[in-house]
Amino acid sequence: MSHEIELKGCAPTPLAHYLKALGILRLVAEQKDPNAKGCWRDEAFVLQSSLDKESLLRFFLDEYQPTPITAPWNGGSGFYFQEGKTSAVDPETGKKLKTGVRDQETEATRTVKAFIDSECDRFAVYRDVLKQIRSLLTKYACQEAPKTEAKDLILKIFRNTFPDVFLSWLDAVLLIGTDKTFFPPLLGTGGNDGNLDFTNNFMQRQLQLFDPLTGQATALSEAWLSNSLFADATPQMHKDAAIGQFFPGNAGGPNATAGFEAKSLINPWDFVLMLEGALLFAASTTRRLQQDKNGSLSYPFTVRMAGGGSGAGNQNDEADSHDEIWLPVWYQATGLNELNGLFQEGRATVGRRPAKDGLDFARAVASLGVDRGITEFQRYGFMMRSGKSYLATPISRIATRANPSAELISDLERNRFLDSLRRFARSDKASARLAALAHQLENRLFDLTRGADRRVCQDILMLLGKIQRAVSISPKAKEDIHQPIPLLSSQWLVASDDASSEFRLACALAGLKAVGGGSAKSAGYESSTESVVEASAGLPMRLHFAGIKLDKKRYIWDNESRLAVWGEGSLTQNLNETLRCRWLAAQRLSHKDKPFAYGVGANQADIAAFLAGSVDDRRISDLAHGLALLKEFNSSGLQTPTARHAALPAAYGVLKPFFVPDRELVRIGFLAEDAHLPLRGELLSWLAGNQTQKAVYWAWAKLRQVGVGLPHFPQQAPSAVGIDGPRLLAALAFPLASGQLKSLLLTLGASEKATEQQAESVQ
Repeated sequence: MSHEIELKGCAPTPLAHYLKALGILRLVAEQKDPNAKGCWRDEAFVLQSSLDKESLLRFFLDEYQPTPITAPWNGGSGFYFQEGKTSAVDPETGKKLKTGVRDQETEATRTVKAFIDSECDRFAVYRDVLKQIRSLLTKYACQEAPKTEAKDLILKIFRNTFPDVFLSWLDAVLLIGTDKTFFPPLLGTGGNDGNLDFTNNFMQRQLQLFDPLTGQATALSEAWLSNSLFADATPQMHKDAAIGQFFPGNAGGPNATAGFEAKSLINPWDFVLMLEGALLFAASTTRRLQQDKNGSLSYPFTVRMAGGGSGAGNQNDEADSHDEIWLPVWYQATGLNELNGLFQEGRATVGRRPAKDGLDFARAVASLGVDRGITEFQRYGFMMRSGKSYLATPISRIATRANPSAELISDLERNRFLDSLRRFARSDKASARLAALAHQLENRLFDLTRGADRRVCQDILMLLGKIQRAVSISPKAKEDIHQPIPLLSSQWLVASDDASSEFRLACALAGLKAVGGGSAKSAGYESSTESVVEASAGLPMRLHFAGIKLDKKRYIWDNESRLAVWGEGSLTQNLNETLRCRWLAAQRLSHKDKPFAYGVGANQADIAAFLAGSVDDRRISDLAHGLALLKEFNSSGLQTPTARHAALPAAYGVLKPFFVPDRELVRIGFLAEDAHLPLRGELLSWLAGNQTQKAVYWAWAKLRQVGVGLPHFPQQAPSAVGIDGPRLLAALAFPLASGQLKSLLLTLGASEKATEQQAESVQ
């Protein structure tokens, strides 16, 4: 008969409780019921086996045999005595002088002796392994923990001659490579964390739970077990015993209680079952790119620490961390054999390559590049806290569900840009601003892997725009980040569309380009590199935001750019300066048409909001910087705004044709095919100088001159009183969508010749 028991004392956090759940399932399956299964439900571990609640308690109290967990390569393992001390005192240090002979017992050595002298069947396997280890150390005259070559030799002997029951622990705690020994972060550096030896503490906790002579459970053992398994109340916990990195909340120390400092509180069963569960993790080596002769450590669901993705850490934690581990949470009952396969493989891939750090793992989860059946991952970072101690810090919980938006991050991997940026941002050469921007970007990329939020996509684009500019003005950054941000796919456009006026205005601005450019020779330009680049690239807006240029179909940094005129001023000031820059560049390059072609246009309501000052100028500017990185603009798939038309000043309608390519004006029937409506530099100067009425008078006269059928009443230009010239000029920089432009301009009237041409085309 199968029973289902909810173990409320086992939860995905803290790490000690997660490992405890694995230990319970492993021990029950190996020593009692091979068909036992387990899963997670409502933040608790559920055990399915032939044992009911009482039988489970009796199993651990009466039948459980501990795995022989020990680390004789560590000085605190209990196999080595300390040096004795004399009564003489060193006058300089005030400490007693040592005898030079290792004959002083310690708590650790007494613990090992108690196990070796035990007589119960419960510790029989443990006792035999300890005796075998002591015999080996005696043979090689190891009076202290072996080092370098001696340590490598001892480890190889363990690997080749010791029983499998000990090797399961050995595989979890270290990995013997060809020329190097690796230490997985889960169990510190070979079963210890600094001076704390996990294995000897494991034996000490065993002696608190069981009598070494009879094997019977001690007086408090059952109460502690009930608390450990079911979170039942217990009369007391064991005080001032170390638990290491696994349970930060019970480790004690400053601010751990209402007073200044508290001692640790440990349930011995928690520590015992926790280490028993760690045995499911086994390390292996992988060879990468074949240049790595020693191989690299491959540990289940373990990657390099990434400081982003949570407020629990930052980039400064990475240098002092012991990597991070993503522990699977599954909701379907799973047996031990299946779990062994899961933990032995520990697969997480991004595309065709294995995940190498926390951000990669988050992307793998979002693209389902992990083993099936895993519902969530609990992310832990082994961070240095409380002095130089490492604590397993819960960072976040990530659900495994398909999130296609996470694939957008792949665009940033081209030319190794993302890797180069993250590596440089962590170096001493990076400015504080660039390091902060890179950290913010990493956090938002983590957010993107969790869900397709449009604001997250916008934040990423804005950060990319700021990073592009920050790198372009930093000689040190350009030395390490060799190429600008690669052009992004148009999917970013749809993913970041929140239907706001700011987004549409930024999108319209970012898509500005020129069509029909001239040549360097016609411009009389001797140095052909820049002019050919500008002509072929069509003066995209990205050239104004950062010092870059196109060279042989790829963008590179340009230290002498004359187009990167966007500064730290207001949006209005920058748009005024950018319009003048585009006009001058078009003149120099002999462009045949005005440099105001576009991919996606705004609507009249957006322009009216901009003129009224009811939009966020800073957000428009930042979004435009990021959207300018897109390779192409296409309005298909974008949301349709609820309000599209709005009353615009007549002065805007009169001036707008001078900021629209002639080919577009001809297409909508506003201008005859053989007509030409040039933009004059004086017009830009008048508007920038707030001589708005003068600009409107000139535009009105010019429209009549080219044959535009302006209204007969009134016959004079509209008034521009109260209209801010620089703001109006900035508004004219935003392209209008074709239908919106047509409805605006045709209210002014079309030229007679254009009207006749349209009538003939209809006939």
